[in-house]
Amino acid sequence: MNISKLQTFLTLTECLNFTEAADLLYCSQPAVSMQIQSLEQELGTALFDRIGKKLYLTEQGKLFKPYAEQVINLLGSAIEHIQQSKDLSHGTLSFGASSFVGIYLLPRILGEFNRQFPGIKINMQITSSMHLLNMLESNKIELLIISDQIPIDEARFQATTFYQDELVLVMNPGHRLAREQTCSLYDLRDEMMLLKPKKSATRSYLESIFSKYDITFVNHMEISNLEAIKQGVIHGLGISIVSKYAVAQEIEHGLLTSIPIRETVFQRGINYVHYKSKHLSPATRQFISMLDF
Repeated sequence: MNISKLQTFLTLTECLNFTEAADLLYCSQPAVSMQIQSLEQELGTALFDRIGKKLYLTEQGKLFKPYAEQVINLLGSAIEHIQQSKDLSHGTLSFGASSFVGIYLLPRILGEFNRQFPGIKINMQITSSMHLLNMLESNKIELLIISDQIPIDEARFQATTFYQDELVLVMNPGHRLAREQTCSLYDLRDEMMLLKPKKSATRSYLESIFSKYDITFVNHMEISNLEAIKQGVIHGLGISIVSKYAVAQEIEHGLLTSIPIRETVFQRGINYVHYKSKHLSPATRQFISMLDF
């Protein structure tokens, strides 16, 4: 088994068409067929079903795919590390981040990183936590930056907290509570609360705090995007509890008002996560050293 066969297999799993795969790999269709047949013989099982003119992955093919991805990506990481071992004049910084982290927390650090190391290509993936973890497991990325409310396999992954993110109550400046110095959670029970969807780690965290005080928001609206929540609050749609960092500009310019809640402080850690046994690239190690708030 060689790398070329694995790359051919992975390319074919994406397009499921021998002609298209041959075009993508700059080779002939018979060459693709021979590579796949050879790989199937080595594994002793069919990886694709050919039904009529259509191609489908077999169950064995689906099982084999993530392992093939890990091998290809790990080799790519090894080559990248060797290239970066001399200096950081070129290479790639590849990592994933949750929406809040990627949109609000990291741009300043990435700007500084880019100024110091202009030859390093930055590849930041912003997507769901589940997808990010899958990418980390398959070695598509070296590093995750996510909330500490997202569960990880601590036997395999190392999580380090580098920032404490405070969440604050925000409202339109014309809201009835906006002139108060503080408020109680119980003052908010009848308000329209704008929340992330149920599967969101932020939503789960907030509800765990609400439950401690037996607070239930009968009137609530689910909005999946933080920017949309901010705009909803600005325009009087309701109130919300969001990252203080994410609304700092809106508060400074008078578009939103924030007041403390007497019963509790909402605070979560932001972690960087990587494989415990993985040798991180020089670019990634340098980036981690800059995660200082």
